[in-house]
Amino acid sequence: MLQTGAQLYTVRSYTQTIEDFTCTIQKIADIGYKAVQLSAVSKQIKPEQIREICDRAGISIVLTHSDPERILHDTDALIKEHDILGCNYIGLGCMPDKYRTKEWLSHFISDFKEPAKKIAAAGKLFMYHNHNLEFETFAAENLPNAAPNRRILEYLLEGFAPDEMGITLDTYWVAAAGADVCDWISQMSNRIPCVHLKDMKVKNWQPVMAPVMEGNLNFSAIFHALEASNCKYMLVEQDDCYGESPFDCLKTSYENLANAGYR
Repeated sequence: MLQTGAQLYTVRSYTQTIEDFTCTIQKIADIGYKAVQLSAVSKQIKPEQIREICDRAGISIVLTHSDPERILHDTDALIKEHDILGCNYIGLGCMPDKYRTKEWLSHFISDFKEPAKKIAAAGKLFMYHNHNLEFETFAAENLPNAAPNRRILEYLLEGFAPDEMGITLDTYWVAAAGADVCDWISQMSNRIPCVHLKDMKVKNWQPVMAPVMEGNLNFSAIFHALEASNCKYMLVEQDDCYGESPFDCLKTSYENLANAGYR
């Protein structure tokens, strides 16, 4: 059964003090969400405090976006913190800039391989979140099956086994890359325990983010594809609410998902 959750990056301005974080989690719970992803929460709020606040509100923590330097160099402590949070998915929000070239992509795979193995050995999963940049194509140096038309994402899927790296598929960014969301859900059906739900609409000739089912993505088909995958959590995210209340945006998405049969 697919469960909905809120990606806290949407409300990142309201998670920078323990008082704001407490109020924000309660607002998320009042909307109806039972799960969250931690992202852009103040580092001053300790994992024990985060867990206590979320437990009190009846919210589970299912995924994080963690500092890439900590994933690389502080893996053991990061795993212990996720134990405290009760969270099994340790996420990377984006590939650091230096790796995004044909010369250095192979270094991303070699650098993150050992942390990914440690995370797997602890019973957790390293999760990589895509934007549209992972659909860029080039012949990567020092990687097998390199070709000018091969996507960064394809190199990553080949470089990490499914038990070493999952993909936090982001519906908006797949569409922004000009790719077929359902096709990529199907291709990665055993790698996407968590996904980001985000819609796309057009305003003044430009694509913009929108609450789920308020834009032009085919969510009935997306839900059908996710039902056939290993997805457990559909995490609502809206990076930019364009001046509207991010809590209202999360509420609109939740209500649309509930009306579609997902809570």
